[in-house]
Amino acid sequence: MKKFMMLIVAAVMATAPVCAQTETKHEVGLSVGCVSNSQWLDIYEDLIGTMVGVTFHNEKFTGPFSAEYFYHPKEWIGVGGIMVFGKSTQDIVSMNNKDGELTNTYYTLMPAVKFDWLRKKYFGMYSKLGVGATLRHESADYTAQGQEDYSESAVHLNFQASLLGIEAGSQHLRGFLEAGAGEQGIFVVGLKYKF
Repeated sequence: MKKFMMLIVAAVMATAPVCAQTETKHEVGLSVGCVSNSQWLDIYEDLIGTMVGVTFHNEKFTGPFSAEYFYHPKEWIGVGGIMVFGKSTQDIVSMNNKDGELTNTYYTLMPAVKFDWLRKKYFGMYSKLGVGATLRHESADYTAQGQEDYSESAVHLNFQASLLGIEAGSQHLRGFLEAGAGEQGIFVVGLKYKF
């Protein structure tokens, strides 16, 4: 995933105009967040498992990692899309014995809109909304006898609502921080390139 994000940044920087621009129309961003919708889903499912005697331990969540693109037909509005990747692994435990490992992988694609309500040369503030779908793949690898491995996929609705985004840096390269809720997380930090 990291190589994919680095390729996107390299491609954008290679195709960006060399001459200085006063108004940028395109932007690409790479980010990482915390406490995504998928992480909340894992917590909810762990509670249900506890009710039937199965517990989960040693959960590790990777991501959510995001790549996004916006085109600005007007200075104050951008339209585009967001891709998000997340993965969790955890031990399946019953009667104090490790029975196997559960892995959930989340791939999300959301059309999105961004409202720039403060757009300066080196600083900006905005809000962002994306609604789309998540492909979730779940697999369990059991080590205990009598348990059968399984693998299944499902699609569900997902969203990102970043109520407050702050970006700062040069005219083209900026760091950003967002606060909101959704698949990118309640807090999101990243870099974006405008051209």
